[in-house]
Amino acid sequence: MNPLLHQTRRHFFSRCGVGVGTMALSQLLAREDALTPKKTHFPAKAKSVIFLFMAGGPSQLDMFVHKPELQKRNGQPIPESFTKGKRFAFMDSSHRTNLLATKFAFRQHGQSGAWVNDLLPHTASMVDDLAFVHSCKTDLFNHAPAKFYMNTGSGLFGRPSMGAWVTYGLGSECDELPGFVVLQSGPRGPRGGAALWSSGVLPTTYQGVPLRNTGDPIVNLSSPKEIDAKKQRQVVDAVRELNLKRLVETGDQEISTRINAYEMAYRMQTSAPELMDIQGESQATLDLYGIKDAKETTFARNCLLARRLVERGVRFVQLYDTNWDHHGGVSENLEKHMPMKCADIDRPCAALVRDLKQRGLLDDTIVVWGGEFGRTPMGEVRESTGRNHHIDAFTMWFAGGGFKPGVQYGETDEFGFGAVENPAHVHDIHATLLHQLGLNHEKLTFRSQGLDFRLTGVDPAKVLKDVLA
Repeated sequence: MNPLLHQTRRHFFSRCGVGVGTMALSQLLAREDALTPKKTHFPAKAKSVIFLFMAGGPSQLDMFVHKPELQKRNGQPIPESFTKGKRFAFMDSSHRTNLLATKFAFRQHGQSGAWVNDLLPHTASMVDDLAFVHSCKTDLFNHAPAKFYMNTGSGLFGRPSMGAWVTYGLGSECDELPGFVVLQSGPRGPRGGAALWSSGVLPTTYQGVPLRNTGDPIVNLSSPKEIDAKKQRQVVDAVRELNLKRLVETGDQEISTRINAYEMAYRMQTSAPELMDIQGESQATLDLYGIKDAKETTFARNCLLARRLVERGVRFVQLYDTNWDHHGGVSENLEKHMPMKCADIDRPCAALVRDLKQRGLLDDTIVVWGGEFGRTPMGEVRESTGRNHHIDAFTMWFAGGGFKPGVQYGETDEFGFGAVENPAHVHDIHATLLHQLGLNHEKLTFRSQGLDFRLTGVDPAKVLKDVLA
């Protein structure tokens, strides 16, 4: 019997002579790399996103939402009609407590007349460049699940993150850096950890890559001292050939991901250190961001790095800044720690928008500011002042990428408890961001385990067209 009858085409190509199949597959991979820029569903207004994520749930009522009635009724019980049937993260400490006025002064700013607290003078100076959405809503009130929800569209562990969806849908315009980069600041990482920037059911090519501010930008990126560039290239080439052989045999796309990861890591040995070295930036730029030491690890430095990343063609940059969980207590309260956090992020956020604008990058870069949820109009019974988690109304702002500057979208009741006009669910926000990138949220899907996954899930979601130019 002819032994070739028992051989598949894949077996034949993997074993023939000088590796014709391997060479052909190598060329195919070169042409169809997973991160090659892709055609959008319709013309895009933006091509990159910077998401400034305030991990912990920033208090909209102490930053962007001015409620005179809340100030007037400070200390009084909130009417039961607001809280009846509602669930809170800490029932005993937050339910049946009284309304809490902010201790910080609000003023109107710019031609748009946006209300901003005095804790944010730099942000206040650029309100006419921002689109505020005051009626954001989410479904989950505990930190990790709510972070998953804002980042992946689901409270379940293991779903693709927004950055992964965007790089899957658009590819990347940068050959020397990952398409999706994560930067972190604050005393600890965000609750939920690496699952917040995971690729989930998507190929791992699309997962976020954290860059560190100290040491190697990526762990184990540098070669050992005894390995020179020639030796390393030989190793990378040999590993590539072995992986290509295995890919031909199995057809496993994760092997293709592994091949691309080796090549990207090789290129990043030069590009990543160059990116992280901001000492070549002008003193005026460092002063704009409020960076006193070019080697310091701060939110301000990460904002400048975000600009450098999109400048180089990175598709999605996510900044996580922690310690925004102001319940009241020894480390996160409204009296002491809220002003400190606002001071940390105020100048850098404004600087990022201004820097992108003056470099001509803001037109096609979306800057997003927000957290996983907001805070209640009621105070908490603790040793210092704080507010509980709140899912029914919170504020996010957007700049650039076709968002309408100077707009105030959505309205809440007299206490800021719930939306009374133009509610904006998390999935609506996702649909809007994808729309600006030229992607239809209903068509951006990936089939896995017999299901068509998508960022906005199965419930209806709408594009917030009134915040778009």
